[in-house]
Formats: sequence, C-alpha cells, structure tokens
Amino acid sequence: MASHNSMTPKDDTLLMDLTNGIVGWENEKDPANPRNYASFRKWFLLGLVSVVTLISPFASSVFAPAASYAAADFHESSSILTTLMCTSYLFGYTVGPLFLSPLSELYGRQIVLSSATTFFVMFQIGCALAPNTAALIIFRALTGTGGSACLTTGAGVVADLFAPHERGLAMSVFGFGPLFGPVLGPILGGFIAQRAGWRWIFWVLVISSGLMTTFVIIFNRETNPVILIERKTAKLRAELDRPELQSCYEKKDTKKASKTSVFVHRLTTPLRLLFHSPIVSIIAIYIAMVYGCLYLLFTTVTDVFQNTYHWGVGVSGLAYIGLGLGFLVGQVLFGIISDKIIIRMTKQNGGVFEPEMRLPLAIFFALFVPISFFWYGWSAEAKTHWIAPIIGLFPFGFGTIGIFATLQTYVVDSYTLYAASGIAAITVTRSLFGALLPLAGPYMYDALGYGWSNSLLGFLTLAMLPMPFVFRRYGRTLRERSLEHFK
Repeated sequence: MASHNSMTPKDDTLLMDLTNGIVGWENEKDPANPRNYASFRKWFLLGLVSVVTLISPFASSVFAPAASYAAADFHESSSILTTLMCTSYLFGYTVGPLFLSPLSELYGRQIVLSSATTFFVMFQIGCALAPNTAALIIFRALTGTGGSACLTTGAGVVADLFAPHERGLAMSVFGFGPLFGPVLGPILGGFIAQRAGWRWIFWVLVISSGLMTTFVIIFNRETNPVILIERKTAKLRAELDRPELQSCYEKKDTKKASKTSVFVHRLTTPLRLLFHSPIVSIIAIYIAMVYGCLYLLFTTVTDVFQNTYHWGVGVSGLAYIGLGLGFLVGQVLFGIISDKIIIRMTKQNGGVFEPEMRLPLAIFFALFVPISFFWYGWSAEAKTHWIAPIIGLFPFGFGTIGIFATLQTYVVDSYTLYAASGIAAITVTRSLFGALLPLAGPYMYDALGYGWSNSLLGFLTLAMLPMPFVFRRYGRTLRERSLEHFK
C-alpha cells in the first residue's frame, strides 16, 4: 500500500472508468501494469539497466591510472588539466540528469535510455581518437552526459516495477553499479594502460558499452506507467471515437495549459525538487559531501601505493579491493535487511507504509564512514604494511553504500512518479562535488600529508553524523512541505 503522503495516486484512482472518461488499469491485477509483471520479467528489465549502470560509472574512473600516460603523449604539464581528463566526465553527470530524467517521465524510459547510451558509445570513440588534452576533456564530459541517463532512469524503473516492500532489494541491485563501478575502473584501467596503451581503455569501453546498448535497444521495454496509460488512452480514443477520454494520471488542469508550458514545467522538475523540497535538498548536499570525499580518496590511492609501496601502475589498482569489498558487503546487507525492516514497521504502523521507515538504516551506516579516514590516512603516513591502508578503506565503502542505498530508496519512495527526477537532483549535486573537490586534492595532500589531510576529512564526516538523525526526525515534515509544488 502506498503511503498517504506519497506522490503516487491512490490505487482506486488508477482504475478504468470509461463512464466518466477515465482510462486506467483494468483492475488491480492488470497484467499490463508493470507492478504486476512476472518476477523474471521485472528482474530482467532491471538487470538490463543495472548492467549499463555499472559500465557508466566504471567509465568515470577507468581512465584514472592512465591519465599520466595521456598527459605525456600530449606534453601536458598542468596537474589541473591532467585531473580534468578524469573528472570532466562527472561534469556530464551534472548536466545530463537535468533534462534526461524529466524526458524519461514525459516520453518514456525506453527511448531516453536507448538514445543516451548510443550517445555515450559514440563519444567513447571520440575519446579514443582524441588529438589533444582539450578534445579529451570535452569528449569525456559528453560521454558523461550520455552515461548519466541510466543513473536516473534506472531509479524510475525501480519505482515502476516494484512495490515499496520490494524496493530495498531492487535498489540494492541497481545501486551496486554507481559505487562499485568507480572502484572496478582503476583495477582494470591500470593493467590495460600499462599493456595496451591509454587509448585502448576507450576502445574496451566502446566494445563493452556498445554490446550492452545493443541489448538495451533490442530487449528493453517501456515501464513508465504514465506513458503506458497515455498510449492506451490514445488507442481507445481512436477505437471508440471518444476524444474526451483522459489518462488517470493526467492532471485536471493539464488540458488548459499549452504543450510548451507543460513541457517546460516538467523539464524543471529536478531543479524544483532540489530547491523546493527541503528534504531532497539536505539529502543531496549530504550525499554530495560523502561522494566528494570518496573522489578525494580516489586521488590518493594510486599515488600512495605507487610512491610509498612502489607498486606498478597495473598492480596499484588492486589497492581499491578494500573499498570494493566494503561496497559489496554493505550492499548485500542492505539488500537483505532493508525490505524486512519495512515490512515489520509497516505492520506496526497499522499496515500504512511511510517513506521515513527507510531512514534508521542510514544512521547505522553513517557511523562507519569516518573510521576509514583516520585508519587509512595515518597507516599510509606511517608507511605501515600495505594491507593496513587497504583494510582501512573497507569501513568507508561499507558505510557509503549503505547511506546511498538508503537515502536514494527513500527519495524513490517519497516521489514515486518523479523518482527519476528526484535521483537526478541528487546525482547532479554529488557529481558536481565529485568533479570539483579532487582538483584541490593534490594541493591539500602536499601541504598536510596523508595523515592530517585524511583526518580533516574524517573530522568533516564526524561533524556530518547528526544528519541521518535529522532526516529521521524531521523527514516527514520536510517532505510534506514540498508536496504542494508537485500536485
């Protein structure tokens, strides 16, 4: 059962009522409703999006170990421009979701995902053939724009296919890629660059993403219920010669507004959620800070293990295994317990689900994030055995994945029909932090060293520990304040 606070219309308003000119689902068990698809079909469709969602974030970091090779080829001496070769990809993540997410709500997930991933593949070819630093930075930003579609439309697919008590596991599967992909990237990127050259990193991306894009184009199907009912309405208008028929999802005042005003209004949904929904704004800033710290860590891991422990370019990527294992364990734990907690709390609440039931888990996971900065930073500073800093990265991965999965699922639960736009608001903010904060990384670590620089980040994340408590205590009040902007 949907929460009475949710932006999803009540079930009884979505059923067919041709007498009153309303086109909806035939009944609550209508097989055309994505929520009623067979389990295999649901997980297959989510699997398609999830694999693409692994490749796209993987592409964000796979080039990191090879940036020095490209800089040498281009005779580039600027450390900022060399860093931008990697992080410019995230600028695409800040632009793409702003229009791709609302377009997926206006025209459907299928066409937006297929078009954007095709764009993503095309500009990977541009990266492989880039003649200079500027071209590579621009092409990386463009691939990030195309690659951002899966991050937000995938959240929409989860909302389309799964009921609230099933979304924890679904978001756990879908959310694996955005965090594990950037960890897997440096592990493989170092070996590819060292043995085949940095341009082959992009050719590998062209092959893998091109194959997955082909599968998406062939096998993916539309899941947005609003689009499916709009198509059904158009068909019945023609068959029954009843132009007055209206989709059950259509707002009463929609017909009075021009198509242009409706389009502009919907296109601004991510920004309206970001600036008019206090809970989305606070969550977006919190996740952005944690994500920025993650990318600051990325800037040091390769240097620590190459310069301090004298590992080669390829082998140094293996240092990310500690972080990756943290992500994996955290993701599995979230997937196992999240839905069980929701089911139990819903029963205790008289059978009424409320999105805030997700939030206690964020408090638990947030406790682990600061540990890594002190452990990893001072073990690297003291040049202890190499296993110490690798293990030190584990708590950060564990805590971060739990925070992201919990808070993003909460946004999906709160704004079901606008789930893609809600996740877009978060993605834009976190990507901006992820792109800009690493630019300051080399200067900070040169000035303070690994110990105090990471301790500074540790104290920052300690200061942010009360935030999940704020979400839990005031989430419902803050969420309800924003509903009037999206009625």
